[in-house]
Amino acid sequence: MQQQLPAQILAEAQSLCLKRGVRMTPQRAEVLRLMAEEQGAISAYDLLDKLRISEPQAKPPTVYRALDFLLEQGFIHRVASNNSYVVCPHFEHPSHTSVMLVCDNCASVSERHAEGVEHLIVTQAKQAGFLLRHSVIEAHGLCVKCAEIAACDNQEQCQHDHSSEVKKRAGR
Repeated sequence: MQQQLPAQILAEAQSLCLKRGVRMTPQRAEVLRLMAEEQGAISAYDLLDKLRISEPQAKPPTVYRALDFLLEQGFIHRVASNNSYVVCPHFEHPSHTSVMLVCDNCASVSERHAEGVEHLIVTQAKQAGFLLRHSVIEAHGLCVKCAEIAACDNQEQCQHDHSSEVKKRAGR
């Protein structure tokens, strides 16, 4: 999946807000823009630090209100295991099941659409009489880069940065 530029993400979100009849305030837009500039997930307090560059008076409730709105609209997802947030790469479909692949070494987060799993969850929810609003599945392991480092057995002659505890965390 090709990664969108922050300006594209913001434009698409603003367009969807107009269609949905909800208001994308300047602060909400700025929080989404800041998140879109990140390569992965970001915590609310890291977002607050970035927001304070343009809005020095910003307080935690400012960020949390923006995050609540962005979550409600399906523009972002919360990664519960590390209490962070990530931009949804396909938020034009707000009611989808996402699989968050969380790297236990570098904390990167990659979202994938869980089509087959989504069907099972919807079926189970219907059988239980449960009104499903959204679902996010988190899976932990190692990203491609960290897995490559963990698998490397030739530290003296390779180009990897072996300074982290990757091998220990990978169970080697």
